[in-house]
Amino acid sequence: MDSENFEENIAPFAAEGFDDPSGTVVTDLAILAERIERLVQRCEQVFRENRELREQMTLLQIERDTLHGKNEQSRSRIEAMIVRLRDLEQAS
Repeated sequence: MDSENFEENIAPFAAEGFDDPSGTVVTDLAILAERIERLVQRCEQVFRENRELREQMTLLQIERDTLHGKNEQSRSRIEAMIVRLRDLEQAS
């Protein structure tokens, strides 16, 4: 490709208003900037929600473990009562 054809191919591209940011280009940039700002805000919101959900999950896991421990204690007490009742029944 010789230099004359190369320059001819570039000229229409430069003439499309890229050197003079006005009208549509400025509007497009404003729209893009607004969308980016909304995306940043949404990312921050999702990050906060994620952190809150992780904290809530941790609390629920602690509660689950506590309830599991209480359940095991109750099971042991009931089994001990059953043994005592059987002993009382056999003693009678």
